[in-house]
Amino acid sequence: MAIKFSGEFEVKKKPEEVYDFLTDPNRFAPLLPEFQSLSVQDPTHFAVKLNVGISYIKGSADVKMELAEADRPRRAQYKGQGAVVGGNVTMVAGFDLAPIADGTALGTKVNWQGEAQIFGRLASVAGGLLEPLGQKQIQKLIDGLQAALA
Repeated sequence: MAIKFSGEFEVKKKPEEVYDFLTDPNRFAPLLPEFQSLSVQDPTHFAVKLNVGISYIKGSADVKMELAEADRPRRAQYKGQGAVVGGNVTMVAGFDLAPIADGTALGTKVNWQGEAQIFGRLASVAGGLLEPLGQKQIQKLIDGLQAALA
C-alpha cells in the first residue's frame, strides 16, 4: 500500500538555515510524531524509533534513514526502510528549497513530497485507516517544522 504526500510552506529564514535544519537529524527527528529515540551513525545515516499503532496493532517502528541527496541549499532527499509492527515500510521524502524576497527580509519556500510503501499484516488489516492516519502524522510533522523554523 502506498501513501503519497506533498505540500509547501514558507518561513522567514535563509535557505541555508532551513537546509541545515532539515539535514540535521538531531534537530528535526524529535519533531517526528510519536518519536522515541534517535541513533546517528554518520553524517548521512541515522535510525529513528517511533511508536506506531492502529486499532489493536501497536508497537514501535525502527526505521533506518539515509540522506540520499544533498544539494545545499536547494534540495535534500531521504530514503528509509524499516520494520513496523505487523509489516515493513520503505519511504522517500524530499525537500526543495527556494529563496523568496519578502520586502527587506529573505525567506524560503519549502516544497516537500514523499511516498511511503507499507507491506505485511499492517497493510492488510488496517489498509483503509493507514492513509488518513499517515496524512495526519505528516501534517503534525510539517506543523512542527514550521514552528521550529519560525
